[in-house]
Amino acid sequence: MKHQEIVMIVDFGGQYAQLIARRVRECGVYCEILPYNKSAEEILAQNPKGIIFSGGPSSVNAENAPQVDPGVFKAGVPILGICYGMQLMAKELGGEVSKPEKHEYGHTDFYRNGSSALFEGVSEKTAVWMSHGDAVTDMPAGFGLTGHTDLTPTAAMADEARRFFGVQFHPEVVHTPEGTTMLKNFLFKICECKGGWSMGNYIDIVVENIREKVGKHNVICALSGGVDSSVAAVLVHKAIGEQLTCVFVDHGFLRLGEAEQVVDTFKNKFNMKLVHIDASKHFMSLLKGVTEPEKKRKTIGAEFIHTFQEEANKLEDVKFLVQGTLYPDVVESGTATASTIKSHHNVGGLPKDMKFQLIEPLRELFKDEVRELGRQLGLPEEVVNRQPFPGPGLAIRIIGEITPERLDILRRADFIVRDVIKQHGLYNDIWQSFAILPAAIRSVGVQGDERTYDYTVGIRAVTSSDGMTADYFRFPWEVLDEMSRRICNEVAGVNRVVYDITSKPPSTIEWE
Repeated sequence: MKHQEIVMIVDFGGQYAQLIARRVRECGVYCEILPYNKSAEEILAQNPKGIIFSGGPSSVNAENAPQVDPGVFKAGVPILGICYGMQLMAKELGGEVSKPEKHEYGHTDFYRNGSSALFEGVSEKTAVWMSHGDAVTDMPAGFGLTGHTDLTPTAAMADEARRFFGVQFHPEVVHTPEGTTMLKNFLFKICECKGGWSMGNYIDIVVENIREKVGKHNVICALSGGVDSSVAAVLVHKAIGEQLTCVFVDHGFLRLGEAEQVVDTFKNKFNMKLVHIDASKHFMSLLKGVTEPEKKRKTIGAEFIHTFQEEANKLEDVKFLVQGTLYPDVVESGTATASTIKSHHNVGGLPKDMKFQLIEPLRELFKDEVRELGRQLGLPEEVVNRQPFPGPGLAIRIIGEITPERLDILRRADFIVRDVIKQHGLYNDIWQSFAILPAAIRSVGVQGDERTYDYTVGIRAVTSSDGMTADYFRFPWEVLDEMSRRICNEVAGVNRVVYDITSKPPSTIEWE
């Protein structure tokens, strides 16, 4: 792989490893993530300018706690240990870690001790974000104290000679306002990185990786028309051209006019090889009587892959499947340490006998990075700014059994929600907005002086930066009023509209 410089992030199972990577890339330095069980030789294989140990949920004193190959400490490469990473560094190098009587979680005031290259330009007292029960109680030989909090005497330590640094808090989160300054100090002052990496560099790196992995084989791409699969498709097409065949499966759960839009964009505007399969009747038959959300997701996910396999069998030498998997998809579908919240069709629904090797060029990116990548690749803004849409589509926005009547009601209500939002210029202010049809809820209403007993439509709109957390959008009342009136007037079978004002957590963005 070609790159000017690289920093390696060693992942100890926390959900922040990818966020650390994101911050490092934002600083203009390329980085990659490796699991903690890689050998020192593998971690050091690309001659990294520095190494960052991530946080993690374990205690370093636990019997099966994640470890690191001690060889990384002998390579002369600067190391920054964050939270669990600091504790592991302390223990591995001869210090002690224990569970204090009082724990610190969340917002904490951090005080510098002495001077350290890591904290150059950082205030003497600054806010940080703590998230761990253990603490370093005895620093290893060669380390000095560089910071403390009211409850944690050793909140930061450093061996300046060996360029080893540890912080008990998380500099990568927004709740540590001066965290970016600390990371920049590590990258540029301690590791002596030059910077200058950009999404354009990322494209070059990924294109080269894809070409090397694929060789002369053919590739099939799961294209939905969403931001993720669209960017993945164009990126892979840039790498291998005619070796890529995009397969667009219309499962019948798309929004109004979407199938036509996908075909027009990729077949007519981008001149990509596109196979359009209308499988709506087949998917509907598979989901007849199904009401359980996970069964919906996994049934649709498995059938997607089966359909791709059938299409691939018609082509010669197809060995790879492209998917637009993002990091939040991976986290929510459960990793080694993260509990499963819900399955994603491009992660949890894969059958065990899948015959493809996966190409997931966006797996380490967050949504905003994918949008920027799309712009770099020349995708139009209407594709780049498209709001997230789940793989199972409207199937998981009907709460209960899916029927043609309910699909029609939801499809038309959903169009009105998005149409009103666009007309009021709010579309780009919202991460995701859509309608939901809780099929079990029917209520009494009055329309045209007659009693009705019809469906309720829910509206969901949230703001977010990466989909990991979200807050409900504060609509002006007149916008909600317009949505409600239009849905009740224009969509037969609906006599009530409600707005969801819960955040994530405790809710998820989708209802199923």
